[in-house]
Amino acid sequence: MKTTLIVGSGGGIGKEVARQLSDDHYKNSIFAVSRRHQQELSAPVRQFQIAEYDDINIARYCQGLAETGVHIDQFICCVGLLHDGQLQPEKKIEQLDAAHLQQYFAVNSIIPALWLKHLPVLLDRKKPAQIVFISARVGSISDNRLGGWYGYRASKAALNMLVKTAQVEYRRRFPDTVLVSYHPGTVDTPLSKPFQDRVPEHKLFSPQQAAGFLLEQLQHLDPGHAPYYLDWQGKTIPW
Repeated sequence: MKTTLIVGSGGGIGKEVARQLSDDHYKNSIFAVSRRHQQELSAPVRQFQIAEYDDINIARYCQGLAETGVHIDQFICCVGLLHDGQLQPEKKIEQLDAAHLQQYFAVNSIIPALWLKHLPVLLDRKKPAQIVFISARVGSISDNRLGGWYGYRASKAALNMLVKTAQVEYRRRFPDTVLVSYHPGTVDTPLSKPFQDRVPEHKLFSPQQAAGFLLEQLQHLDPGHAPYYLDWQGKTIPW
């Protein structure tokens, strides 16, 4: 029985990952965290709502699971922000706004960092585990040729650095734990909706496809090569 904790199960990818794992519930024990109850998820998925992903609430949730004897084999964080009402990716540097930058970093960098902080109580040093964060190709510092999208790019680059840095400590404390920054491609969800016009049809993935690609790639990870920064094809992205 593999135990998976999914954070952001209210989003397109997170919800679909939970659903696909629950299809084989004899092999999977699934915990799903979101801000609201997801009626589409079936009973084998044990849901929990956290109104705000802050330090105290995340700590309480992880500690509560640990106290019931839960150890996770897989953690998948699907939380992310690209646009929200007045918040839009910047096209030029004059559009930088302090409050908008804080929003990007709060969701794309700080929330993942807090989960990294509290996950150790759910890990077993003697067992392999995978810790996965949905990142983005535009978070690559080396592979930035188009510019723009300052806040989103920088917050995803910060996420990648958190993953890379945490792997150093996790390797000492949990030798068989693999950390991953994962680029799912462009997925047909509200996050990408305003930016889909220029995406070729064969490269706009449904949430079902995206979840399937992700679960497939997680079957091929070697702790000795961690951390990983991968896309949906399993191709390495430069940090």
